[in-house]
Amino acid sequence: MARSTTLVACIALVALLALPACRAGETVDMSATPKVAEPKVGAATGTDASSIEREKESISATRRVRAGSESFAFQAEVNRMMDIIIHSLYSNKDIFLRELISNASDALDKIRFLSLTDKSVLGEGDTANLEIQISLDKENKILTIRDRGIGMTKDDLIKNLGTIAKSGTSAFLEQMQKGGDINLIGQFGVGFYSVYLVADWVEVISKHNDDKQWVWSSGVDGGFTMAEDTEGEPLGRGTMVRLHLKPEALEYSEESKLRDLVGKYSEFINFPIYMETEKEVEVPIEEEGDAKEEAKEEA
Repeated sequence: MARSTTLVACIALVALLALPACRAGETVDMSATPKVAEPKVGAATGTDASSIEREKESISATRRVRAGSESFAFQAEVNRMMDIIIHSLYSNKDIFLRELISNASDALDKIRFLSLTDKSVLGEGDTANLEIQISLDKENKILTIRDRGIGMTKDDLIKNLGTIAKSGTSAFLEQMQKGGDINLIGQFGVGFYSVYLVADWVEVISKHNDDKQWVWSSGVDGGFTMAEDTEGEPLGRGTMVRLHLKPEALEYSEESKLRDLVGKYSEFINFPIYMETEKEVEVPIEEEGDAKEEAKEEA
């Protein structure tokens, strides 16, 4: 009989961190304690494991302006607001995740509302799943938040994320000049920009049912670029926000930190939140010599 040994392999599983807890197909209990429901090795769950690997490969060089990009300048008030956030000494940077989860939930609510009168807007397969996904690329220091909500067209991205100041922008600036708290940024409808508390390069990839897939990208230089996303994996529908974390914000590349924050900020979210995680799995293997010896005996 062949002796066996074990090989410890670090396998990226699409473990479902249900906030609340969930296994595929189970009813979501929003009061449940967050936990990881581990899928069987080799089985696809939620987002296909191979697609996540393809996605990681495709983002290895994303801190750059895409070929064929159009450049835009931020509206003056947006620029002022970003400058305040980028240079803020505000200690509670956790709020960026609260704002992104809230935005994702709003996008999901919008597509769910449209589906009440037209089911076809949801699409098919994974695209029809109304959910939020969070993943980490620790090697490249990238945090990704994705939703399968209504998505944004090219015009939506340009208008909503830079060229047209919302009414709340001025109000937020006035509050900050009076010594206001950045924690209130979401109340002014400009919570997205809190990402610059932790990131120095941001990409927003979005697909709306009525448009192609586009990528919006910006650093901290007062402008942003837009390009059709011909390189990334098709989203189907929805929005993916990629944050390239600042050196001083690497605590947000820790799974335990994110678990705590998502649990804290998901209390009033009516959609499941899944988190990709890594697990070590012991894989039994046969020693090569024993395998050959056993083969001879059988012969």
